[in-house]
Amino acid sequence: MCASSQQPLAIEFHGVGFRAPDGRPILGEWSVGVRDGETLVLLGRSGSGKTTALKLINRLLEPSEGEVRVEGRSTLDWDPIALRRRIGYVIQEVGLFPHFTIARNVALIPRLEGWPEEKISARVDELLRMVGLDPGRFAERLPRELSGGQRQRVGVARALAADPPILLMDEPFGALDPLTRVELQREFRALEARLAKTVVFVTHDLTEALRLATRIGLVEGGRLAGVYRPEEFLSSQDPVASAYVAAFRGEEDR
Repeated sequence: MCASSQQPLAIEFHGVGFRAPDGRPILGEWSVGVRDGETLVLLGRSGSGKTTALKLINRLLEPSEGEVRVEGRSTLDWDPIALRRRIGYVIQEVGLFPHFTIARNVALIPRLEGWPEEKISARVDELLRMVGLDPGRFAERLPRELSGGQRQRVGVARALAADPPILLMDEPFGALDPLTRVELQREFRALEARLAKTVVFVTHDLTEALRLATRIGLVEGGRLAGVYRPEEFLSSQDPVASAYVAAFRGEEDR
């Protein structure tokens, strides 16, 4: 399941397993590579292990077996802080600091990195415009003054603030209403085409996976059941993939 050796790999899983502290297996025998600039969507039911896989990439968790590599180095050989500053992380509930303005939330990592204030200000303005928020209207607001979709845009801007080469996105649009979700999916797809980041994106929604993925990694019961291009997924004979496709087509018909 590893990606072609002819293309650089930003992220690699080599025989990776993960067990809970009580010994219960969560992930088993993951081997996959994520190429520079591609979007790998991890598709699976709640509790299948998708978020655990993300946390292994930025070393919020460490593998029980095997090795995870980022930019050719084992995550265990990285300083955790240095590793996480190479990786933007976007979650469903955004996690903005409620008492920080929008500008201060977006500026968090550049300020920790010691950027000069004029560079930080320019970067905040650039990113807010990039995600469709006018800095003049939104920079000095607090998160509670924004809609859910607007807060999610701020979360994406904050993840991009220090220009990390890798983005991890854990069901970032899952809590939004359907119309806002589709709008943000389209905007994210355009943004990714422009920025060419390496993205690992978690979802349980096949429609979202088909819209956003370069490849789809199907996760079932902690196992990486297969990795497919979107068009391959729709014609796959794998029973798990076929069940997703049947449910998807039934919903489309309905």
